[in-house]
Amino acid sequence: MSDAPAQALPLNDWHVAKGARMVPFAGYAMPIQYEGIMAEHKWTRESAGLFDVSHMGQLVVAGEGAEKGLESVLPADLSILKEGRLRYSLLLADDGGIIDDLMVTRRGDHFYVVVNGATKQGDIEYLQEELPSGVVVDHMKEQALLALQGPKAVDALSRLVPGVSELSFMQSGAFELGGVTAWISRSGYTGEDGFEISVPASRVTEVADLLTEQPEVKPIGLGARDSLRLEAGLPLYGHDLDRNVTPIEADLGFAVSKRRRAEGGFPGATRIIGEIDGGTITKRVGLAVEGRQPVREGAMVVDGEGNEVGRVTSGGFSPMLEAPIAMAYVPTALAVEGAAITLAQRGKIFQARVVPMPFVPHRYNRKGAGK
Repeated sequence: MSDAPAQALPLNDWHVAKGARMVPFAGYAMPIQYEGIMAEHKWTRESAGLFDVSHMGQLVVAGEGAEKGLESVLPADLSILKEGRLRYSLLLADDGGIIDDLMVTRRGDHFYVVVNGATKQGDIEYLQEELPSGVVVDHMKEQALLALQGPKAVDALSRLVPGVSELSFMQSGAFELGGVTAWISRSGYTGEDGFEISVPASRVTEVADLLTEQPEVKPIGLGARDSLRLEAGLPLYGHDLDRNVTPIEADLGFAVSKRRRAEGGFPGATRIIGEIDGGTITKRVGLAVEGRQPVREGAMVVDGEGNEVGRVTSGGFSPMLEAPIAMAYVPTALAVEGAAITLAQRGKIFQARVVPMPFVPHRYNRKGAGK
């Protein structure tokens, strides 16, 4: 974080009026909580939570050669991406390290790309440098982005947007929401069913009001967003992912499509394909931590002699499991379910075991339109 003053999101005054505690994050003043992280977390798991994610970078990548240009920096097979479909992918460096993780959607004659807020300026510069000269990268600064997440999100949004329930997981389309043009995708970052909603920043207050007028919906802050994504086993860039980690080490091999594995042609392809075939030294895993005290990012994974052999990258207390959980990079030999792991932080030793992720199972059919 720089020392520059935090910018205000389009919904800043709305958050303050709702009683949010605001904190600096990714260069913006953002709501960390309203009534409390634990209560907001459980509400999202049981009903529907509204998150302001307007700090994210919304980009349009257009022009002749956009598809092949994006394939030159992403390991995705965009040739088979159908209209309105979105895909998780990774912006890669020449050594196979991860510059950012993102979502890319085919939308008419262009691609709609959503990147992380803390990295968006660097991502835009990288894309402008690496993509062919005929390809334009437009930062959609005039758009705000909301996420409506939870098992009752579809009930609340369907009341306002007829037909939106027909979207299947990782599908998107153009709709009207209270007279406002909205691009809506069935996706999210909580492990629940839900939607991400892009609307003009000038109209986002109206949209937020409409959504929170629904009985299922409450505004939710960054604190619960982080605990929800941890329970879902989803990595956070700058913590679980960075330029020192490859997709295979991060257990994100699914983001390298079958054709690209065979053909290569993306940054770090030789290393990444080699790791797919031959394995890696370390791997990201989920940990169930014994006791009640959570371990935090930076805790060491240690061997029997106390030597550091890995690191915790995310950790906290799971409200749904009522137990501490974490994600860590451990030696691949230990990256098997049930393996015993020893952690050290601030002079204390913790015992943990490797468990499958997500920690809290998905409760909806990701292949269909919902439950």
